[in-house]
Amino acid sequence: MSGFTLPSLSLLSQSILSGIFVGALYGLMGLGLSLSWGLLRLINLAHFAFAFLAAYLCYQLATMGMDPLLTLTVIVPVFFVLGAGLHWVMARFAVTPFNSLLLTFGLMGIVESIIQSIWTADFRKLESSYAQQKFKIGELFVPVPELITLLLAIGIAFAVWGALRFTDLGKAMRAAAQDAPVAAAFGVNEKALGLLLAGTCSALASVAGVCLALSFTLAPSQMYAWVGVVFAAVMLGGLGSALGPLVAGTLIGVSEAVTMAVTAPSWAPIVSFTLLIFVLLLRPKT
Repeated sequence: MSGFTLPSLSLLSQSILSGIFVGALYGLMGLGLSLSWGLLRLINLAHFAFAFLAAYLCYQLATMGMDPLLTLTVIVPVFFVLGAGLHWVMARFAVTPFNSLLLTFGLMGIVESIIQSIWTADFRKLESSYAQQKFKIGELFVPVPELITLLLAIGIAFAVWGALRFTDLGKAMRAAAQDAPVAAAFGVNEKALGLLLAGTCSALASVAGVCLALSFTLAPSQMYAWVGVVFAAVMLGGLGSALGPLVAGTLIGVSEAVTMAVTAPSWAPIVSFTLLIFVLLLRPKT
């Protein structure tokens, strides 16, 4: 059959491993979006713009001699403040979930223009000490940047899950999302929690951006290419879930990688969008 070849076992195994790595990035990028959508009831497309802006800031700081991972100490607090500020504006003007989609989509365009004006539309590649590092397990090659992304994604997802499930702050956030008036009657400060959660979601986007810079070539327009697949991971994993986007992202990443190994790279996007369509059909109220 034209376009179909059966890959060798080693190629298939390497493809699955690569799919796990990229799937972890899908999950990490989708984590903040899932929390914002599920707990704040805001569809924040600016999440992708923040991720790419963080990636470019990581690139800039790294070219000035700073270790890419150490840039997190600068980038994360900055984006926490940006996210909290954006949420304050939307809360101040009582932006509805649908209008938040339109507003943040416009913000994506603004951020894209800012990135282009500073770094131009040319492709940028972060050259770091991690870039060429890899080690071998059997016949499989494990690139260090992708491994860092996987470990960060797993660690952060479980940390957020634990915080939401076992801490008073996390329980208050879930209570406010389920029934804000009742939660307020029990002393929950919904506005303060909203600012904290929105800032955290943007900080998570910035971590995903740094991981993006470590492994991928950057171009401003690429932020739109991530929207569909990350949306699929969020919807498949469940809104407001901490671990769901990571599991769903890994599933999508492996499916895409195997599809590319068996057929052709052009078929890979079909996987995520097909999964998204099935989720919307089977769980229309998601």
